[in-house]
Amino acid sequence: CNFFVGLVFAIYVLIDKENLSRQVKKVLKVVLKKKQYNKFIEFSRLSNNTFTNFVKVQVLEACILGILCFIGMLLFRLPYAATISVLIGFTALIPIFGAFIGCLLGAFLIFMVSPFSAVVFVIFFLVLQQIEGNFIYPKVVGEKIGLPSIWVLVAVMIGGSVGGVFGMLLGVPVVSILYSLLKTFINSKEKKETIN
Repeated sequence: CNFFVGLVFAIYVLIDKENLSRQVKKVLKVVLKKKQYNKFIEFSRLSNNTFTNFVKVQVLEACILGILCFIGMLLFRLPYAATISVLIGFTALIPIFGAFIGCLLGAFLIFMVSPFSAVVFVIFFLVLQQIEGNFIYPKVVGEKIGLPSIWVLVAVMIGGSVGGVFGMLLGVPVVSILYSLLKTFINSKEKKETIN
């Protein structure tokens, strides 16, 4: 029930975001000092850009993986190609571990029809994951998120332990924002030290 209330609330916020943004800026200009206001606006822009880029990259990467999975499954004549490919694409929205969850569910479905086909599917998927992880994902992601790969792994693990699947989804952009803020802070401190 709380999930649907949150979803409806999020839809209303998105529909009226321009008006809400204008109202929040007005209130903050009155309540905060100019320096605090500017820092808040800068933080808001950073957060918006990070989350937007993260969602775009994850959706694009998940679509690419789902399409490649569908083509491969058709070539190997594996059952449930469309269903499992959509499942793989959907679970691939969770960074790092998501597609493997889809693989396990897909292998279970195929196993019910043919155990040999399930083994072929798992081998095919592992090869596809290597190609996607080493060639496609770095090209698609590039510098969009601005977070080194070790911190992506840390963000997913901590996010998963704190908030489950939603924590895994939100962990990467949150850590990316914190990483950017820390990087900016350190760079400004270094500049001050070199000036002095």
